[in-house]
Amino acid sequence: MRTIFIRFLISLTPVMLFSQEIFAQADKKAQSPLGSLGGMLPMLLFMFIIIYFLMIRPEQRKQKERQKLLSAIKKGDRVMTAAGMFGTVGNVKDATVMVKIAENTTVEFSKSAITTILNNDGTEKAPEKSEKDDKEKK
Repeated sequence: MRTIFIRFLISLTPVMLFSQEIFAQADKKAQSPLGSLGGMLPMLLFMFIIIYFLMIRPEQRKQKERQKLLSAIKKGDRVMTAAGMFGTVGNVKDATVMVKIAENTTVEFSKSAITTILNNDGTEKAPEKSEKDDKEKK
């Protein structure tokens, strides 16, 4: 839905830009010294605001949630990696995690390779909310 709306806005941009040029040529006496820039500037600003709220801001939220997930990894957590391997965290270092994937088999992964922390029943663990998160939402 969001991508359809963005494609619609992008497809309308040339039409809006050229329609302002046509109307400006029809009434040359009322033309400002900046040309058509004065008419385009509010439209471009509006498009930037739309793109910010539809694309940039949600991506920043995802990055914050991901950083929270990676910082919450602790020994004993059951995790799934980007490669699809399931295992239990044995040791957590600054940038890496030791994951036990089978008996006598421990593999070292980069923290960024961890995609999900799982509950004991195999479902995805809900992110823990802190007091700081509650304050940010207010």
